[in-house]
Amino acid sequence: MSAESAVRAADPESPSEVIDSDYPVTPVPQHARKGAFSLMVVLLGFTVFTPTMLAGSALGEAFGLSDLVLVIAVGSLVLGTYVAFLGWIGARTGLTTVVMARYTLGTRGSKLASILLGGTQIGWYGVVIGMIGELTAQAFGWETYAAKAAVMVGVSALMCATACYGYRGMYWVSLVSTPLILILAFWVMFRSLDEVGGWVGLAAIQPGGQMTFAVAITTVVGTFVSAGTQAPNWTRFGRTGRQAVWACLIGFLIGNALMIFFGAIGAITFGEGDFVLVLYQLGLVGWGLFLLFGNLWKSNADTAYAFGVAGAELFEKPSKTRFVIIGSVIGTVLALVGVHEHLPQYLGLLGTFIPPLGGVIIGDYLARWRRTQMPVGEILPRFNLVNLGVYVLACALAWFAGQLGVGIPPVIGIVTALVLSVLLERLSPRKVSA
Repeated sequence: MSAESAVRAADPESPSEVIDSDYPVTPVPQHARKGAFSLMVVLLGFTVFTPTMLAGSALGEAFGLSDLVLVIAVGSLVLGTYVAFLGWIGARTGLTTVVMARYTLGTRGSKLASILLGGTQIGWYGVVIGMIGELTAQAFGWETYAAKAAVMVGVSALMCATACYGYRGMYWVSLVSTPLILILAFWVMFRSLDEVGGWVGLAAIQPGGQMTFAVAITTVVGTFVSAGTQAPNWTRFGRTGRQAVWACLIGFLIGNALMIFFGAIGAITFGEGDFVLVLYQLGLVGWGLFLLFGNLWKSNADTAYAFGVAGAELFEKPSKTRFVIIGSVIGTVLALVGVHEHLPQYLGLLGTFIPPLGGVIIGDYLARWRRTQMPVGEILPRFNLVNLGVYVLACALAWFAGQLGVGIPPVIGIVTALVLSVLLERLSPRKVSA
């Protein structure tokens, strides 16, 4: 069977012709697939994200160099493995995460995934827009609200346009900006090492903060586990599952780990985990703004793209563009009213509820479609009550684990959802639906 036939079977109202060249609700056809290098560029550009350095800053204050490297390695391995599984499924099916959720949760149950993933991304979009406005004003000494607002609106329009242009737009922005940002980040890292006497001096510094290994690994995993759940939005353009796996490992295991490590070193040497502010301290305001705009432009374009495809699935429309624009407007309004100062705490809570969704999708795919690739002509149920129940249970366990300080909540949510969805599907020869 063709994957496109499967989607039309899942959604009888889906059009016979794809309108959007990025195929937000239908499988990406083979002629539109990309090579491994293209996938790597896009995903690396996604994870080379300066706010991730703030997580590294917290780790740098709590661990010595050897323990720091261990924590980052373990957390990044967990994150990279999880995202690689989802990326592999995305390349095999050609589908976005929210469309895959139709098969896992049902055609109506999947709306939960679209609301959760799309809503979270709109929130993050607003956080980043607000951050750009604040840091730009700080760099130039602007104190008026109008100046900050003008920056927010201007950069939002740029990011929105890039997302509307689709995969190709994000690829070219990543291809240009990511290498330059990494070169600059490595240069600042070596400047930081000079401040403390090299690696030997860095290793000799005794941390002043306290953090358990479980909390530290949770911090590393949590940096991109929510966004990583949507990796199929880009890996579906891969020609093979193997290409998608390597692209995810490079982006989420290496790229994300580097940004955390850079942030940790900045915190140890300058007392500041954000390289933009480190550059300000070094008197390199121009380079700081370059890093800020180059990095966040690409990352927020990815975010806008993610809520665009979520909106297309939610309202069952063949094009993402209108939803990219609407979501960008909402995110910009959130930034203008100052929600970015309070939203990260709320979004951190959502990090508990998003990873189990990825776990259910992985488990359900391995149990049902790994060999058959989504049966031809099968009419999907409106709700898959078994998988919805598994998702709720996994979320509850992850939340209680976080409240009690037991284990690593995102990992608990993922593993619980994956294992239960596989076991219950194999124990039940028929789908339980409503």
